[in-house]
Amino acid sequence: MRRSLLTFCSLVVLTSFANAADLQKLNARIEAAHEVLHELMGTPDKGIPEGIAARATCVAVIPGLKKGAFMVGGEYGQGVLSCRTSHGWSAPVFIQITGASFGLQVGGESTDIVLVAVNHDGFQHLLKDKVKLGGDVAVAVGPLGRESQASTTELANAAFLSYSRSKGVFGGIDLTGDVVNQNQDDTRTYYGKDLPYESILTGGVAVPASAIHF
Repeated sequence: MRRSLLTFCSLVVLTSFANAADLQKLNARIEAAHEVLHELMGTPDKGIPEGIAARATCVAVIPGLKKGAFMVGGEYGQGVLSCRTSHGWSAPVFIQITGASFGLQVGGESTDIVLVAVNHDGFQHLLKDKVKLGGDVAVAVGPLGRESQASTTELANAAFLSYSRSKGVFGGIDLTGDVVNQNQDDTRTYYGKDLPYESILTGGVAVPASAIHF
């Protein structure tokens, strides 16, 4: 009986440590996403245009998307998503992006990705469990420069505009064929319980203190 109690207490302590470590990892991901977005918005000649930022309905940031292989490349990244609500930006949810790229690739690289939803259609698709960029929704390479503007055609046809930063250099990126998924496990860990994505992204959940700056 005594041994069983000690075993149970040990498991509780180990679980608590594991949960704390997981939460710390998620807070670090939010901080990394904040830094990427802050730098992209703060670069006048290469930042997201003010007109795009003003009409954005959702913003997803995937810091450090990993890409690299020989001949056949793969992509995988973990990120954070927030949507605009009637009373400000929503609490974050966690997402992941996967895809495949073909061509001559040697070595690997880490790229920061920003996806900006620019209409209601993009917002609705982000509430789904899985979204294929270029398939379920149209995605276009976003224009750069504070004073730049996306063409009427781009804004009319694309649900998302994509941006990237690799080795400190900002640019556009073609994510056609990549798939964006909800990361329900990380979202559950962050909030301590299961919460529907729709409830979070539409403003039904208060923004945690660790995510206010994002």
